[in-house]
Amino acid sequence: MLTSHAEFTGGMGMNLARARRMASATAMVTLCGLLGTAPVAAQEEPASGALSASQVDDLSRLTETYLQTRANMVTNHPPTLRAARVAATSPMANQLEGEFKQLIAKGKRYKELDGGNTKAAVDITVTDTSLNGDTATLQVTEYTRLYLPFTAEEVSEGAPEYEEISLPHEVTFTQGADGAWLLASDKVEAGSGPTPSTQVSEPATGEGEADDAGGVPEEEEGAKEAPSSTDNLPGGDTGDGKPDNVDDGGQALRGYNYGKMVKYANKYWQNRNGHFRSYGNDCTNFISQAMDAGGWGAKGGSFIQRRSNKYWFYGPVQVMTSYTWAGAENWYWFAIKHSKRVKPLNNVYKLVSSDVLQADWDRNNNINHTMIVTKKFRGMPFLTYHTKDTHNMSMERIVDNHPRAWWYAHRT
Repeated sequence: MLTSHAEFTGGMGMNLARARRMASATAMVTLCGLLGTAPVAAQEEPASGALSASQVDDLSRLTETYLQTRANMVTNHPPTLRAARVAATSPMANQLEGEFKQLIAKGKRYKELDGGNTKAAVDITVTDTSLNGDTATLQVTEYTRLYLPFTAEEVSEGAPEYEEISLPHEVTFTQGADGAWLLASDKVEAGSGPTPSTQVSEPATGEGEADDAGGVPEEEEGAKEAPSSTDNLPGGDTGDGKPDNVDDGGQALRGYNYGKMVKYANKYWQNRNGHFRSYGNDCTNFISQAMDAGGWGAKGGSFIQRRSNKYWFYGPVQVMTSYTWAGAENWYWFAIKHSKRVKPLNNVYKLVSSDVLQADWDRNNNINHTMIVTKKFRGMPFLTYHTKDTHNMSMERIVDNHPRAWWYAHRT
């Protein structure tokens, strides 16, 4: 399956390939199938430590094509490993071969679960570049849409048209003697959320620790409610009935505006609201913002209340913000025990729009991640969250990707 870079260039680049074989003993390989383009050579002499404009354009194109192929792997009609090509270093080629096989398998599972992804569309934004010798580094944000198998009529009835992902990458390329750029690495920013559909890594489990979003509270809290079931609801029940927190006219009984919660999440799932700081693991900070938009009033506000789960407030600086605002475990105790602003649901498929879902990935009784439901269609909740930023991922896919997690579903 793997071929030398010289063989990959074919007749068009044969002279360069032969020269390179003679000039370099470094083994570079390509994974059959990814970037079907001729090697990209430097066309301008850049300043020291900087890429030229044409190099940035070329590397941006190569990066977008590479990420598009990753996304294509989880569609209903993925390319075969032989059908495309990516010029890569030997270690990267081996890594990609394994990851692509896993992504193809994930796409097949999605198809069995819910009809899968009909197509994928990827755009990128390059935020920074650098050059160190023959190594180029790009800081890139991937924006991917995975189109779901709903008809236009179903979308008009409330089904999501696609699942959206916004994901930061640090991509590096090395340049060979012939000027060809070879993909050397792709580092994805870690996050506490579910594994993105285009990735295979597991979520981080240290939510809030590195950036002090949450922490050990002053009080002992005791045992949590039992985790929510992921079994299908019995008797064809979809869980779509009118929730008990609204009246017959759809108005909130406790003064909360659930529509504003969902609207906020839809608006800021990818773009941050500049009125709030962001955290390294930003999931619970995002959910608190949505709850605040829907009418959750602050409780407390002084520095000495910060460590207590009995209070919930946002301050102008981090040390004046409660642990419950941005720490997933702390938020749980404020919301369900001390304020009773949510109540537990015994099954995740009872979640409706504006409800909140939390995850304990490794079942160690410490909640790692928080999400909000932004759509409910024919019994299926669709979740939105920060870190890693995702919009309208189905509950069924999240459970399938993380079958061992404990889930805590909350009616807001």
